[in-house]
Amino acid sequence: MIKATHRLTVAIVGRPNVGKSTLFNRLVGKKIALVDDTPGVTRDWRAADGRVGGLEFTVVDTAGLEDVFDGSLEARMRVQTERAIERADVCLFLIDARAGVTAMDKHFAAWLRARVKTPTILVANKCEGAASQPGLIEAYELGLGEPVPLSAEHGEGMADLVDALLPHMPKEEPAPEAEVEDDLPEDDLVEAIAAEKTDDVPDEPEPKALQMAIVGRPNVGKSTLLNALVQEERVLTGPEAGMTRDAIAVEWNWKGRAVRLVDTAGLRKRARVDDKLERAANQDTLRVIRMAHVVVLVLDADGILDKQDLTIARLVVEEGRALVIALNKWDAVVDKNAALRRLTDRLQTSLPQVKGIPTVTISALKGQRLAELLDCVVTTYGVWNRRIPTSQLNRWLAGMTESHPPPLVDGRRLKIRYMTQVKSRPPTFALFVSKPVDLPENYSRYLVNGLRESFDLPGIPIRMLLRKGSSNPFD
Repeated sequence: MIKATHRLTVAIVGRPNVGKSTLFNRLVGKKIALVDDTPGVTRDWRAADGRVGGLEFTVVDTAGLEDVFDGSLEARMRVQTERAIERADVCLFLIDARAGVTAMDKHFAAWLRARVKTPTILVANKCEGAASQPGLIEAYELGLGEPVPLSAEHGEGMADLVDALLPHMPKEEPAPEAEVEDDLPEDDLVEAIAAEKTDDVPDEPEPKALQMAIVGRPNVGKSTLLNALVQEERVLTGPEAGMTRDAIAVEWNWKGRAVRLVDTAGLRKRARVDDKLERAANQDTLRVIRMAHVVVLVLDADGILDKQDLTIARLVVEEGRALVIALNKWDAVVDKNAALRRLTDRLQTSLPQVKGIPTVTISALKGQRLAELLDCVVTTYGVWNRRIPTSQLNRWLAGMTESHPPPLVDGRRLKIRYMTQVKSRPPTFALFVSKPVDLPENYSRYLVNGLRESFDLPGIPIRMLLRKGSSNPFD
């Protein structure tokens, strides 16, 4: 068996608007990164599995390199890009062949040659026409070797990129073979081999990572929370609202459990979103919510559950995701009891269909109560995955219908035949009724609330599907 020593990491770098995110999406095979003609769309570096020409590697999209060294957003973006370069095995330095080699291209090419130890491959992007030929020739001036001509948008030149990456691919080495002791007696050796075959049970599959999305309004501390959890400046933070645009995923581990943290763009009221990029970022956030297992809704303690917060919470519940509320900046709250009462009242009034949503008060900036938040996420994930045996459900159902019988319809009482759980994530139940369309909504709500209390299912969506059924559950 041949095994690679490690997985190659390829970072895509260059000045703004040369097509880095377009190449990233091409190598990943999906439109993950936001792409727009506006410079500076990408602000944080993001990684994903890439594949081209049979080569598999990790590809990293980075923010555009800017020659800024103050405390501005552009300077902080440059620092993030430098961190991504340090972690990479090879860099793809992109230039725009149609625009030609610019002064900024020359500056960063000199910086890569002099200060960066990571091997660099020069890539001339946008080479799909004759207009790119002068810029392709100019690229030799950068001193980074022969440029690789390609068009990330049209997928041209990928074979040349494969040839350039091949020398940097990790070497493969044969896996060690199992040794058999030669000094065993022949009978013992036969028994040992037989026992080895008998005990050859396939390994259990690795548990999938818990998908945890961090959502909320702009500037409530979502990125600060992710950085505090992973204990590094993984994503940009600052006073500027709307800093995060792309959803940034980070593979992580909490108490031996794989967790995939996803920081998302802040969701504003739809009426206030008039920018094309912000609309795309909102769509990206909605996609992350649909793919998540547990969604952590971050609230600012100064403005608890305003209308937009409730809109986001309802969206999470409608999508069937497990919801945990993180009340951030709790250290700055003066009257904590009043703040908690206000939050409880708002939840009971505006989200009565999901009782018992877990709430944790935190300070992401100071790292307070983050362990409690993660324990709550794991517990809620377990509730969201819970399954209840059918026999247990129907014993419970008999008691519920006996204490509160279904209503009369046309002088005849509705008959509830039986009940079963058809899926989890979220827990979904099929209720077989003689006349499903006539069962009042308040009776269904009575059963759902009873399920929460009897089977300990607080704070998660519960779905009840009404089906027409006979008296025979096997019919």
